[in-house]
Amino acid sequence: MVRSYFLCALLFSVWVSIAQSSGVFIRINQVGYLPDERKVAIAFSNQSVKGKFDLIDRTGKSVWSGTIKSSQAPGYDSHRFYYDLDFSAFTKSGEYVIRISSRKAESSVFKINASVYGTYHEDLLEFMRQQRCGYNPWFDATCHEKDGRSMGGPMPDSTYVDVTGGWHDAGDQLKYLITGSNATARMIMAWQLFPDRFTDEFNALGQPGGNGIPDILDEAKWGLDWIHKLHPEPGQLFHQVADDRDHIGWKLPSYDQSDYGWGKNSYRAAYFATGEPQGFGKYKSQATGIANVAARSAAAMALGYQVWEEKHLDEAYAIRCLIAAEDLYRMAKKQEGYQQGNSYGAPYRYNEDTWTDDMEWAAAELFKATGNKKYLQDALHYAEQTNTLSWIETDTTAHYQHYPFLNIAHYVLYPLVDDAFKKKLAGYYKVGIEKTLRRANSNAFQYGVPFIWCSNNLAVDLALQILLYEKMSGDYQYHNYALAIRDWLLGRNPWGTSMVTSIPRKGEYPVDVHTSTWALTKKEVPGGLVDGPIYKSIYDRLLGLTLTQPDEFASFQNSYVVYHDDIGDYSTNEPTMDGTACAIMLMAWWSEGR
Repeated sequence: MVRSYFLCALLFSVWVSIAQSSGVFIRINQVGYLPDERKVAIAFSNQSVKGKFDLIDRTGKSVWSGTIKSSQAPGYDSHRFYYDLDFSAFTKSGEYVIRISSRKAESSVFKINASVYGTYHEDLLEFMRQQRCGYNPWFDATCHEKDGRSMGGPMPDSTYVDVTGGWHDAGDQLKYLITGSNATARMIMAWQLFPDRFTDEFNALGQPGGNGIPDILDEAKWGLDWIHKLHPEPGQLFHQVADDRDHIGWKLPSYDQSDYGWGKNSYRAAYFATGEPQGFGKYKSQATGIANVAARSAAAMALGYQVWEEKHLDEAYAIRCLIAAEDLYRMAKKQEGYQQGNSYGAPYRYNEDTWTDDMEWAAAELFKATGNKKYLQDALHYAEQTNTLSWIETDTTAHYQHYPFLNIAHYVLYPLVDDAFKKKLAGYYKVGIEKTLRRANSNAFQYGVPFIWCSNNLAVDLALQILLYEKMSGDYQYHNYALAIRDWLLGRNPWGTSMVTSIPRKGEYPVDVHTSTWALTKKEVPGGLVDGPIYKSIYDRLLGLTLTQPDEFASFQNSYVVYHDDIGDYSTNEPTMDGTACAIMLMAWWSEGR
């Protein structure tokens, strides 16, 4: 879908003007609601609001009325008064707006029905296809065909190694095993959870036309194939292709003007996973081992084996994945610790410093693949080492310090252990949920995620942690909390915007995103989860942030947290590949009326 950004900005400004005339703003989940779930909109204003609100159907008739109730917690400091508009009791399918007649305030249109989430999870796969490196179906062109030249490996530096493929990480064109391994594994797990919810509309190259394999598995195999290339021989692993020399302005991937010493649009550095600090400039990474990237890759490979073997998709490929998984796991055990992302001249990098969660995940998947109890014993050991460790423990962390943002290994291990250990694993999830719930109870939006860089990625994984906890324990006491997080991501937030490009298709969503695709083609790519809101204190310290348009959300910014739909804001409005891959599972969760 192509939409004029300037027209959208104009329409939004008109809507804001109307709302400002009433002084009341109403925030909803723009995609809509399932009939029987909790449905609570939020209204806010600088003046007190009392009385009733109405649900108005397409004919303009009021079909239900509710009482405007003051929120139990304060909002953010852009407005003084916050209110809950609870219409959970209304279950009739249809299209509606919420109206506060006394203040002439009205929400945007939303739906209530059992299939309201439809195939939005498939839209996220469109963004993943647009991120492909090598052959890119979005551009119908190839890119970075000379990736890459080795750095830090057992071979002489600058030796050619074939590390083509994979995905560009975000708006830039770097490639990381840190994120690519997680994206690959999580897409396979999304299919394992919901095998009947993914269609076959594209071939393996991402071109229109089915090939007998669900599109999500085609996309996951794109990741598996790349991991195989990064693991060219037993005992060898590359973890990053390119670095911040990439950041030279907008460029189409098919002609990358960045220069790594071999000329423009030529070879790029391929960093070997040494387990030691790396980097050519003054901002060197920290590293103590390679277990995070090696074990997470092993988990992805073991998942590849399970699906490709069990579904008879390609048994030879399945065996290849299993052999790689076991070697990668051996490498991880030999060099326990973490490898971080590398920078060249900038202070920013992926600061992952956890690894026991990845060892638990790999060991659990390898036990499922082989039945070898050695792997199960290892998984139990690493599960107890990891315990509740995550970003949840603190209000702020270094960028990607605790990654992945969900220790999905606890869920993988759960059905493989006895009742006592099951209780322990579910308890780890519960402790984390409770800690974030205390944060959520302090604000009107019931949002428990800290506003660090990539806060939307954390939100997706927190919602998934709650939903997976429900499957493990049968305890649904936190379900409304998961709904509040989902609704925030889809518009029930101070800015009234979805955090996913082109979702919903007629709603308010990120348009002026920080990507070369948008900058150079002005074509929207559906399904990209943007970084999301960030503490203003962090935003004010970041380098190179310059808004290119008047801030359409100026009325809703505050001294605590900011979000901008502006190409100049790489901190809040850059879609990420790994966040999008994880969000596929979350969007699929509510499809088909779940």
